Amino acid sequence: MDLSNLKPAEGSVQSNNKRVGRGQGSGKGGTATRGHKGAKSRSGYSKKIGFEGGQMPLQRRVPKFGFTNINRKEYQGVNLDRLQELVDEGKITDTVDLDILVANRVARKTDLVKILGRGELKSKLKVTAHKFTASAKAAIEAAGGEAVTL
Repeated sequence: MDLSNLKPAEGSVQSNNKRVGRGQGSGKGGTATRGHKGAKSRSGYSKKIGFEGGQMPLQRRVPKFGFTNINRKEYQGVNLDRLQELVDEGKITDTVDLDILVANRVARKTDLVKILGRGELKSKLKVTAHKFTASAKAAIEAAGGEAVTL
């Protein structure tokens, strides 16, 4: 080994990236491989999401219809058979409120809860929720319980 055959270690030198816009002598000066004129040749160019080269974009071609009420209240529905299931498992004894439903992962802390009337309730429960269906309220009271609206 002498000075005539020294070379860097394999993989330590990477010079495969082309240096553009560094003068005419480099062969990549002038337009710096961007072509002539147009948005793509300018600095700071970025196309909009969904841009289709000037063709009418999909989100504008598809017809829109309907209406979204911004004041809508979404309720998390909990059926009577689910409450009875929790009673059978021993997770509920005599009262059901939001904290108990959250603890048993039936609803989230921020949810508005509505008790729905599917299934039957055999236990006497004091149920506290934001809303009740008429059938759910009747079933709770028929079982000797109490439906309290928040």
